[in-house]
Amino acid sequence: MGYKQRILLLVLLDSIIVSTAIFIASWIVYPNYSLENMKVVAITSIALLLFHHLFASIYKLYHKVWAYASVGELIAIVKAITFTIVATAIVQYLFNDFTIYKRALIVTWLLHIMLIGGSRFVWRVYRDRFMHDKKNKKRTLIVGAGSAGAMIARQLKNEQQHNDLLPVAFVDDDISKHKMQLYDIPVAGSTAEIPEVVSNLEIDQIVIAIPSLTNAALSELVTICNNTNKKVQMVPKIEDIVSGKISVSSLKNVDVEDVLGREPVELDIDSISEYVTNNTVMVTGAGGSIGSEICRQLIRFTPNKILLVGHGEFSIYSIDMELRNKYKDSDIEIIPIIADVQDRERIFEIVQDHNPRIIYHAAAHKHVPLMEYNPHEAVKNNIIGTKNVADAADTFGIHTFVLVSTDKAVNPTNVMGATKRVAEMVVQNLAKSSKTKFVAVRFGNVLGSRGSVIPLFKKQIEKGGPVTVTHPDMTRYFMTIPEASRLVIQAGTLARGGEIFVLDMGEPVKIVDLARNLVKLSGYTESEIPIKYSGIRPGEKLYEELLGEDEVHPKAIYEKIYIGKTIAVEQDSLFELINTFTKHDKQQLKEHLMDIVYSKKIKKVESVN
Repeated sequence: MGYKQRILLLVLLDSIIVSTAIFIASWIVYPNYSLENMKVVAITSIALLLFHHLFASIYKLYHKVWAYASVGELIAIVKAITFTIVATAIVQYLFNDFTIYKRALIVTWLLHIMLIGGSRFVWRVYRDRFMHDKKNKKRTLIVGAGSAGAMIARQLKNEQQHNDLLPVAFVDDDISKHKMQLYDIPVAGSTAEIPEVVSNLEIDQIVIAIPSLTNAALSELVTICNNTNKKVQMVPKIEDIVSGKISVSSLKNVDVEDVLGREPVELDIDSISEYVTNNTVMVTGAGGSIGSEICRQLIRFTPNKILLVGHGEFSIYSIDMELRNKYKDSDIEIIPIIADVQDRERIFEIVQDHNPRIIYHAAAHKHVPLMEYNPHEAVKNNIIGTKNVADAADTFGIHTFVLVSTDKAVNPTNVMGATKRVAEMVVQNLAKSSKTKFVAVRFGNVLGSRGSVIPLFKKQIEKGGPVTVTHPDMTRYFMTIPEASRLVIQAGTLARGGEIFVLDMGEPVKIVDLARNLVKLSGYTESEIPIKYSGIRPGEKLYEELLGEDEVHPKAIYEKIYIGKTIAVEQDSLFELINTFTKHDKQQLKEHLMDIVYSKKIKKVESVN
C-alpha cells in the first residue's frame, strides 16, 4: 500500500471510530435522546473529529509502523486522545451555555482509547500470530533472561521476516525467574539444565545473551552448550556493545578467542599517556596483525602523530583508512609510510624527519616453515631490518625502542626463532651504550593473527574438513591480539634499557584440543569434520617455552609482565653474520645462526632489573 493510500485509510478508519465512540457514549449515558441532545452530540462529534485529526498529526499517529507497536506508541495514543477530549470539552463549554457533559466525555475517552488502540495493536497481534511461517524457523534457546536476553527475544519476535530464529525458551541461573515468562517466552530452568531443555523443547540453536560473562564463565557455559551438539551464538562482549543497544545483527558465532581469552589487564593509563599523548609514535609492520592492533591501542591515547610504517601497500592502506574513519574528528596526524626495514637509508630518513618519541618494531617474518626454506630472507628482515631500525633510534636519540619478539627465540630449533633471538641480542648490545631505552617483549602465538592456525582451521571447516593437526601432542601458548598489544605498549613504559620482558601466556594449549573446540563451535561433530595428523613440519618443536624457570624473575614487575634473565653475544659475532650470510648456502646459514645462539663465546648476563 502506498503512503497516501495508507494515510487516507487511517484517517477514514479514525473518523468512523471517533463518530461511533461519541454516539455509543451518548447512548450509554443518555439513553433517551431529545432533539437538543442530538444538537450537542453533533457539535461534539465535529469537534472530536477535528481535534482528533489535529492531535493525531501532532503525535504522528499516522506515521508510525504499527506492526512493531509497543508502550511508546500506546502513550502517544493516550496523549492524543486526552488532548482531543480536553479541547472538545472546551468547545462544549463555549457552545452549550457553559455546560460540559463530563460523564459522556469520560465514556467517550475510554471508548476512544479502546477502539483506536485496538485498531492499531490488532495488526501487530495478527502479524505475530498468523503471518509468519514458524515451521521453517530454528527453535532457539536464549541463555540469560536479563536485559540483553530480553532485547534479543524482543527483536527476534519483532523481526521474524528478517531472521530464521524463533525464541522458544530462556534459561537463567536466577531462581526467582524460573517458571516466569518474558515476552510470552518461559524461563525453563538454569544453565546446568541446558542439555535437558534442549532435548525436551527440540531446540535447534542456542544464543548466549550475557555480555558481562568473564572468559572463564563463558568457557564453562560454552562447554555445556557444545555437549548438546547444537549451533551456539552469542551477543558481543559488554565492552563491544555501543550505547547499550543490542541488535539481532550483532549476534556472532562463539570464537576460540572468546573461550581461550583471559580477563583483560588493567593498563597504567597515566604512564602510557606520558609516553604517547601529544607525542610522535612509530610502528613498523603496522599492517600486520600485531602491528595494526598496536596502532589501534596507541591512537586511543591521542598521540600528536602516528607513523604507520610497512612494506605491504594494501595492509598499510587498510589500517590507515580504518584509523582515519574512526578518528576523523580528532587532530591526530596519521602518516602512512611505505618502507622496507631492510632499506637502511630509508629507515634513517623516516626517523630523522619525524623524530618519534617511541618506536614499536613489529615488522618481521614469522612463519616457521617458510623461513626454513628461506633463511636468507629471515636474516635480512628479522636481523638486519631490526638492526637498521634500532641503529636509527640510537643515532637520533629516540627515547624508547620496543622490539616485538617471540617465544620461538627461546632455545630455537628453527631459523625464525634463531633470527628473532639474534634480533634480541642486537638491541641488548645497543642498550649497553645508548641513551635510547632498548627492550624486547617476548610472547607466544596470538589468536586470530594471519599466521596462526585458527584461520587455517576455519577454512578447512568451511570446506568440509578434514582439519589437519601436525601432531597429537603439539602444544602452544596463546594470547589474544588486543591483550598482547596492550602488554607490549605497557612494557614500553617499564623500560629502563636492556630488558627482555616476558608476557605471562597462561597455560599452554594442545593444538588438537583447539581444533576440536573450533569444530564444535562451528556446529559440527568430529564425525562430520574429522581431525587428521599431518606430521611435524620443518623447524617445529612439539612445545614452546617462554624462558626456563631459572631464567625468569619470579616476581612480575607488572600484571602478567616479567623480566627475563637473558644472554648477550659479543658484537663481533653479530657483525660477522651480517657481513657473511650471503656467502652461505641454506644449511651453512642455519648452522651459523645456531652457532651464534648457542656459542660457547656467549657469556651469561642478567638484564637490568
